[in-house]
Amino acid sequence: MNRVIATERLTKIYNTGGSEIKAVRGVSLRVEKGEFISIVGHSGSGKTTLLSMIGGLTRPTYGRVLIDGVDIWAMSDEELSRFRNRKIGFMFQFSSLISTLTVRDNMLLPAALSGKVEQQHEERALELLERLGLEHRAGAYPAQLSGGEQRRVAVARAFMNRPEIILADEPTGDLDEESEEQVMELLTHMNREEGVTILLVTHNLELAARTRRTLRMRRGRLEER
Repeated sequence: MNRVIATERLTKIYNTGGSEIKAVRGVSLRVEKGEFISIVGHSGSGKTTLLSMIGGLTRPTYGRVLIDGVDIWAMSDEELSRFRNRKIGFMFQFSSLISTLTVRDNMLLPAALSGKVEQQHEERALELLERLGLEHRAGAYPAQLSGGEQRRVAVARAFMNRPEIILADEPTGDLDEESEEQVMELLTHMNREEGVTILLVTHNLELAARTRRTLRMRRGRLEER
């Protein structure tokens, strides 16, 4: 297997009101291509901050993030933005859909940002929506969807550009049991069939047990569970 993600003593310190909060403390992590890893831990343990630094969204105070051997925080902002759009798919704790775009156009947004939208992108969008039981909602706007439907669209959109890495932050947090199962089936399928490397942050230990490896965050430190 080939290493796709490596962090070296990754640290994030926030200064608030004259005091320091160490959100992430010296995390060194190795992730091989095609792994499906869950990260569990209490709220405030540093899970989201760690994921955000790995994904190039939050700059570390110290340490490095290497993706395919490339130090992402040595890139310019423009280079990092292109790199993220090409390599990484994000699933956030909120749906982040654009209210003025239909479900279809929200799905096609990653392709539009990479260049022009082609027929293959239309087909990819429909395929992903079908996997989550949402193909009939393609013409709807976010305000016409339930919260769970919005979340599932955002999950599907993360796979539009066929990313090599998915960083998922509580993607099933507010979903009902059926929708949660659909999302996990999609993640598992993409991991097994397309070889996508997945880091999943979750409070749900039952979901974590379905991944190949589980890590725990405690007070900013990462350990094998």
